[in-house]
Amino acid sequence: MLPLEGSAGYEEKTTGTNTGSSEVEYNEDNIRHLDDMEHIRVRSGMYIGRLGDGSQNDDGIYVLLKEVMDNSIDEFKMGAGKRIEVNIEENLRVSVRDYGRGIPQGKLVEAVSKLNTGGKYDSKAFKKSVGLNGVGIKAVNALSSRFEVRSYRDGKVRTAIFEKGVLQSDLTEDSTEENGTYIFFEPDNTLFTNYSFQNQFVETLLRNYTYLNTGLTFIYNGQRIISRHGLEDLLKDNMTSEGLYDIVHLKGEDIEIAFTHTNQYGEEYYSFVNGQHTTQGGTHQTALKEHIARTIKEFYNKNQDYADIRNGLVAAIAIDVEEPMFESQTKTKLGSNNMWPEGPTVNKYVGDFIKTEVDNYLHKNPLVSEVMLQKIQDSEKERKAIAGVTKLARERAKKANLHNRKLRDCRFHLSDGKGKDQEAESCIFITEGDSASGSITKSRDVNTQAVFSLRGKPLNSYGLTKKVVYENEEFNLLQAALNIEDGIEGLRYNKVIVATDADVDGMHIRLLIITFFLQFFPDLIKKGHVYILQTPLFRVRNKKKTSYCYTEDERVKAIEELGPNPEITRFKGLGEISPDEFRHFIGKDMRLEQVSLRKTDLVKELLEFYMGKNTMERQNFIIDNLVIEEDLAS
Repeated sequence: MLPLEGSAGYEEKTTGTNTGSSEVEYNEDNIRHLDDMEHIRVRSGMYIGRLGDGSQNDDGIYVLLKEVMDNSIDEFKMGAGKRIEVNIEENLRVSVRDYGRGIPQGKLVEAVSKLNTGGKYDSKAFKKSVGLNGVGIKAVNALSSRFEVRSYRDGKVRTAIFEKGVLQSDLTEDSTEENGTYIFFEPDNTLFTNYSFQNQFVETLLRNYTYLNTGLTFIYNGQRIISRHGLEDLLKDNMTSEGLYDIVHLKGEDIEIAFTHTNQYGEEYYSFVNGQHTTQGGTHQTALKEHIARTIKEFYNKNQDYADIRNGLVAAIAIDVEEPMFESQTKTKLGSNNMWPEGPTVNKYVGDFIKTEVDNYLHKNPLVSEVMLQKIQDSEKERKAIAGVTKLARERAKKANLHNRKLRDCRFHLSDGKGKDQEAESCIFITEGDSASGSITKSRDVNTQAVFSLRGKPLNSYGLTKKVVYENEEFNLLQAALNIEDGIEGLRYNKVIVATDADVDGMHIRLLIITFFLQFFPDLIKKGHVYILQTPLFRVRNKKKTSYCYTEDERVKAIEELGPNPEITRFKGLGEISPDEFRHFIGKDMRLEQVSLRKTDLVKELLEFYMGKNTMERQNFIIDNLVIEEDLAS
């Protein structure tokens, strides 16, 4: 039996035979052993997922930072060290200093360079730790061009310096500094090409840690980050619609929840395990959804639909689990069934807590329960009003799923739930017209890239009810393609990419699609799934070289670089770019701009101004802010 092509630890030798064919020779010379550090570098995807350049919040450099942070957080959770200092120089080099107990110096080198070596296998020392498999910090070491670790303990400091996982120096000296651990790393730019740490992603990561660890202070590049109210602060900092009642915030042993209702459509969840942000949910988030709806229904003792109860719900849950099991090394989805060995299931533990505490809260706070009931009744009224059109639309979508003429699907989907790299890479391009769709379809990777074709400009959905999602065939087919009717947990693609022309009409279509998502599926944007595809405006070339330019500055630079009289092509639309060229723009060097929402971005006010009927107000704004730039081509 031949080894799979590209398998770790195998090399292929091809020899000709007298029949003219070739075969792979397989003998003892093909078998080789990779040491720990080399294996991580060769198979980095097994340890940190995607590499990336830092332009997306799930890129590998943030996983490296998180792996370092997790160890410092675990020290805090064990009662050692309330301050962690994080510095990032020039968005390239990271240092983290905690004031915990410090890595035991006798095993310092092994702790950061030998797989399956760590202090967390004994649950007595780290009962509810994030990292349990002894891999994380070793991956940081192996994937960094320079890695330095210092352990300060009892008047001594031991310092070990590595390059790409290979030890360069090891020194122990006297020290007067406080106990704790210092780690410096610079990701290897031969792996993380042109990488750069983005401040907003780092700050979000650190804030999430503080929500789960009240009393912990981060000093990030001199900025103090702290949370005093845990998950309540998290919801306040992330909600872009006002809560209909004060956030309900409940705590118990190993569990904390917070929730409120808003007037936005759909549901929105944030979940954490042992301080780890489980962006893809898991058993604890499923239990929260199930039991909060059941408890509220039983409280009112009415025949309410769970979908009506959860419509507009924004909620967060954090639990501490002993020896948690995640579905991947990046720990984005909890797979554990038990809170601790031989203990209750996660579902039962969460359910019992919610049943008792939420029911008690609603009995003690009649004003909240009145507002909540009114919201549920409003949702029920709207759902029943569109029941007929919804049924017809679902039947139409069911048929379309068999052959959705708008969709050219891919093979792997995020919702497959098998933890494969292709699932995380899955994306869908929303394009305008058959011409652009044709170019992308011919250029795409059929394993991970799907295409959804719009017919002209979609409807402006601002101010409309969800009835329009079912009445408008295009919106209904898009909803069906994404599989988000019942929330984004079933989302089929990790990235929803709006791919329109870089002209006025293309910009307008972008706004209309984003308005649709903001109006009916805001969680899709808040969880970082929506992107804008950046495509080149110009092609500058001579007989020796071709440059694609995304800005005027890049065009000017390319002209200077290529010399006199290069051929310059201005791309007016995606349909003008040939499939062979398009392949470059949606491959490994694809440029994406993530659509994001901040606390200050109040969705209702934003949509009302930009997409509402205040035509004169917008016109005056445009006139007052119009900037006329000198034509660079002149």
